[in-house]
Amino acid sequence: MALKSLAALAAFAAASGVALAQVPAGYPSDYAQVVAAAKKEGKVVIYSALDSKAAQPLIKDFNALYPDIKVEYNDMNSTEMYNRFIAEQASGQGGADVMWSSAMDLQVKLVDEGHAMAYPSPEAKAIPQWANYKNEAYGTTYEPAVIVYNKRLVTGDQIPTDHASLAKILAANVDKYKGKVTTYDIEKSGVGFMFVVQDYKDFPQMDSLVKAFGAASYKVYSSTGNMLEKTSSGEHLIGYNVLGSYALARAKKDKGLGVVMPRDYTLVLSRVIFIGKGAKQPNAAKVWVDYVLSKRGQKVIGDACELFSMRDDVEGENTAAALKKEGGNLKPIPVGAEITQYLDPKKRLDFLSHWKQTLQSK
Repeated sequence: MALKSLAALAAFAAASGVALAQVPAGYPSDYAQVVAAAKKEGKVVIYSALDSKAAQPLIKDFNALYPDIKVEYNDMNSTEMYNRFIAEQASGQGGADVMWSSAMDLQVKLVDEGHAMAYPSPEAKAIPQWANYKNEAYGTTYEPAVIVYNKRLVTGDQIPTDHASLAKILAANVDKYKGKVTTYDIEKSGVGFMFVVQDYKDFPQMDSLVKAFGAASYKVYSSTGNMLEKTSSGEHLIGYNVLGSYALARAKKDKGLGVVMPRDYTLVLSRVIFIGKGAKQPNAAKVWVDYVLSKRGQKVIGDACELFSMRDDVEGENTAAALKKEGGNLKPIPVGAEITQYLDPKKRLDFLSHWKQTLQSK
């Protein structure tokens, strides 16, 4: 009987040791209980706007730390993700434990409507204050909105340096840029819409740029990939408000693609993450969120996912710290209620109506 007791005690100690080994330094002593509960839940269900291939390094590293927590990763576009989450909540079926999206405003809207679990992550103190919304939603990346151009066909003083110079270049060279300018379809892309709403706040002459888009018969797409591909090929010459994480990663391999961070201001997007209030695997969700915000997770986001880490204590080429060293006026879009203003149906329709009228004006 004594031998059995000793064996049981040894097994318990070994299991406890594994749990303790998975508790990061500086975390509360009772975090081992969260990890143990997460292991018992056995999985975490994630809805994300980041495609599965790009997320694989994170998933792989998370599984190296927590092999007993399976990651069920579902990628979809931000609007589809939002609508699916709302529908599942309304039906009471549940679905996502974690919501992670580049459509910052839609994420904050869900938080404000009571769909997020309050969770003061142990990593919250290490991220910027603007990236923490009520300990319910957190920014996870630091991705600039950039201008891209075809380096073979756009040279010299026709390379824009800021928003005003882009408007002037397009207005002065209408024939050259006819059908050759591209940006997001702001009616279909949540990210594209959010960017131009911010542009109107930061660039008083935004109407002049929109008029130039109209005169150039600009082309719109819902994905960054299309804009980069067509600008690189020469089908288009300039792309506006393109996600810099994707553009800079491609420009490393594609010598024909130029990237400009506008010197007057460069908007910075941060993919927002939160735990669903009705999460079926809440502890596993906590462990995933903590990992993504941790120094280790942020290092993977920068080095392997090439999305740009937001923590200042993470070093490397794809980090907020590296971007800040380059200078410029980086303007992170805050994770907060102010960014949901134009999700009001009437305000959104009024904004889109003004956009269309400005495009057609002479």
